Amino acid sequence: MGGIQLSYSTFGLTNLDFLDALDAVDRAGYDGVEISFHRRQFNPFNIDDAYLALVRQRLDSLRVVPACVATASHFFSPSRPHEPSLMALEPAGRKRRIDLVRRGIHVARQLGVPLVTFGSGFIRDEHVANRGINPGELLVDSIRECLREIHDDEDITLLIEPEPGMYIETLAQGQALLDAVGSPKFRLHVDLCHAYCSELDYISALAQAAPHARYLHISDAREGYNLKIMQDAGDLAIDLDFANVLVHFPDTADYLLLDRARPTYFCDAPVTPARQARIDALLARAQVRTPLTVLDYAGLYAGASPLDDEIFTYLISVPGLSYDVLERAKPVIAYLRGAQHPPLVDQMVANTLTGIVHFHEIPGEGTLDFAASFKALTDHGFSGYGSVELYHHVESWEKALTDSHQHLSRFTTASQAA
Repeated sequence: MGGIQLSYSTFGLTNLDFLDALDAVDRAGYDGVEISFHRRQFNPFNIDDAYLALVRQRLDSLRVVPACVATASHFFSPSRPHEPSLMALEPAGRKRRIDLVRRGIHVARQLGVPLVTFGSGFIRDEHVANRGINPGELLVDSIRECLREIHDDEDITLLIEPEPGMYIETLAQGQALLDAVGSPKFRLHVDLCHAYCSELDYISALAQAAPHARYLHISDAREGYNLKIMQDAGDLAIDLDFANVLVHFPDTADYLLLDRARPTYFCDAPVTPARQARIDALLARAQVRTPLTVLDYAGLYAGASPLDDEIFTYLISVPGLSYDVLERAKPVIAYLRGAQHPPLVDQMVANTLTGIVHFHEIPGEGTLDFAASFKALTDHGFSGYGSVELYHHVESWEKALTDSHQHLSRFTTASQAA
């Protein structure tokens, strides 16, 4: 069957037993299911070939087809997701991620799945501190090492999934990586939400990427409050028409919000004359004329709130900074979003190239144009599975599973007819 066939990722069903999750996707009417690694539900370090045989037996009894093995960027550490990556500076870190991808290949081999996907990872503070090391070269070398696990006669293809904030963020960067690796067994994984977040003209970008793509992720998204977190530096690039900026001062771990409507300095000590001069210079450069508010950082709420998932997802997408800097920024973001008072910022916070929030919404609940997206892909040669990935909706999985299928079916039917 040509066109786009609907699939659903088990990453959105992690409260279920894994075999029950397969049954749920099948009952909901999907054509395929994405097999996603998860620390509790489907952990490749805990399962053996006997269990994989049971999974294959269950899949053989169902109508649904295993579409792809997702090796889960979030897999290793809940507090530091995506790490270590395929471009970690320490070889031990890279080898941990390479081993995870190899285990994905093994699972694909045992279950008869043709695709295995992963992301590049982020530029982190270790890369910033070691600019003489090329992370792109590390990434290419790691991918080639993963590819050596695939036998010449096997129909298994590795996929790179560009993601907002990652080293490979745009579809063009993904295509350039394909060229650098130079293997017919390495292709592109297109996530529609990610493209919406990272491409100024996402419909045209999807059309250009379609011939190189073997697989899709599907979710919705909407515009948010675009906010970049940056270390203070003399050449700090500020464009408030593109995004507001939260400046981190590494000598005091204070933050300055550059926002035309609400400039705010978050600190836990009196502002020195030198710091005030620097603040004034940054406000002038950003053309912020609203009077500055100074807030005591220690007075910010730092506990749990219903905003935790949103804020966590935002913070882990910010490259180039240490996790300590990002964690210390959490109460600032919670303050803006109204963790314990009416929000100063009504929209979800974003760190993207377009201002669209990288937060996977149920299809139909955002503003992504699925009809135009699917048409751009299929008109330019894409044919395959598109898996709905809704890990932010695990608690409401039944609604997410049903509503997604209902909303998307009309578009996939049109793509198959074309």
